[in-house]
Amino acid sequence: MASIAPRFEEYAKKYQNIRLEREDGVLTVTVHTEGKSLVWTDQAHDELAYCFTDIACDRENKVVVLTGAGEAFCAEIDFSSFDLGTAADWSHIIFEGQRVLNNLLSVEVPVISAINGPATVHPEVAVLSDITIAAETTKFQDSPHFPSGIVPGDGAHVVWTHVLGPQRGRYFLLTDQVLDAKQALEYGVVNEVVALDQVLPRALEIARNIAAKPALARRYSRVVLTREIKRLMHEQLGLGLTHEALAALSL
Repeated sequence: MASIAPRFEEYAKKYQNIRLEREDGVLTVTVHTEGKSLVWTDQAHDELAYCFTDIACDRENKVVVLTGAGEAFCAEIDFSSFDLGTAADWSHIIFEGQRVLNNLLSVEVPVISAINGPATVHPEVAVLSDITIAAETTKFQDSPHFPSGIVPGDGAHVVWTHVLGPQRGRYFLLTDQVLDAKQALEYGVVNEVVALDQVLPRALEIARNIAAKPALARRYSRVVLTREIKRLMHEQLGLGLTHEALAALSL
């Protein structure tokens, strides 16, 4: 029986905000807006959800490297691209919002982030990787949520209390805190901080070393190492998104 799993050539050019390149099984995923740093939009939000599914279902992918274009990973959001006025609007966001992080976690090979600068809009996507390499210019903030009067419920509340710990995580989300690269390294958010021009090369170096390991060792290491965060997402992600919607609709 012929396989119906997605083939790389079928989805490589499918997404406007995601550039996909693969060499020797190492898949580089570059998020962007017209070739420049990603501006978070409704389209980009939904594309990530479906792209992670394609990546997860393609067993030719040995390791995934997630990075951004330009000098920022993602530091802008276009709120006008989102419909946020009705329960029906939020139903769509709740559905897709759960798919973004859950589909990323469904990728059964190691994921490495090469964070190429400020990640202040949905940085939880970048720091959910197994290994995180950050440029010296990187800074983290959860800017679209509580600073804008919005509940950080679409995964930020799970990811940041997981990677920072509950006390630092709550402080980060509730005080508009900005973490620079040095602080992020000290707090365990990232694993290495390097010069901007070394971020992607270093991530690819690690990726090639991992890709050389036996296939099932790679896949099942990812499975066991993400088990706890998957459990937390299962318990908390839908709840957080629903409360985010309720608070937003009351504005």
